[in-house]
Amino acid sequence: MRRIKRFLKSPTATMLTFVLAAGLLLFSSIGGARAALTYFSETYVSRVQMSNIGVTLLENGKEISKRDYNKTSDGTWNESTGVLLGNMLEKGEEFKIGKKYKEELNVRNSGTIDQYVRVSIYKYWVKKDDKQQTLSPNLIDLNLVNVGSDWLLDKSASTDERTVLYYSKLLGEGETTSLFADTIKVDKMVATKVTQYPVEGKKNTIRTVYDYDGMQFCVEAKVDAVQDHNAEDAVWSAWGRRVTVDNETLSLR
Repeated sequence: MRRIKRFLKSPTATMLTFVLAAGLLLFSSIGGARAALTYFSETYVSRVQMSNIGVTLLENGKEISKRDYNKTSDGTWNESTGVLLGNMLEKGEEFKIGKKYKEELNVRNSGTIDQYVRVSIYKYWVKKDDKQQTLSPNLIDLNLVNVGSDWLLDKSASTDERTVLYYSKLLGEGETTSLFADTIKVDKMVATKVTQYPVEGKKNTIRTVYDYDGMQFCVEAKVDAVQDHNAEDAVWSAWGRRVTVDNETLSLR
């Protein structure tokens, strides 16, 4: 019991990580030509270093994944995995570039202690033949909401490919954050990205190829949590970020 108490007080032993993503084959028809557009990811991997802490990712109000300490068992974990964006399209529906799809994402504290939450979102393109990417991550539009109020943007840690958000409120046991995203779409600008090649042996003949042909767009979300005990030190130790916690409200320094 004494070891457990010491463990619970350790700020470095509180990090819980989920990495998630999804895979689905999408198609779009532009200008009479047909090109394949896919988005890729793998089922997420969970890594935990502390009991009694747990977190669940919610997608459109439903549990997409969770990993919680199992209070009724001897040091085991209650976990489930799913596929993000797996139900974005209706049966038989064709993906459309420029169309907004519902993608409401937030986090629930499914552990047994209060915690602070960080979300890291990754967007990028992959070419199947491993050639250099030509498309911007900004063309993958995951619409963020409640940023600047409930969710704080860490500009120093964010890039075009990565967005880092901190939930400013202490998340109590069983509580759910506000949304950090509500829709997703691929910008229509992707269809304007083309490369033209002269056709060998055919004078004044140009071949036009869509840059997104054979490309995969990828979206990942990583959720971390630390306990509220010595939260400023816990955040610094786990995430390398200086924060201030005042009256249970977290702010970035």
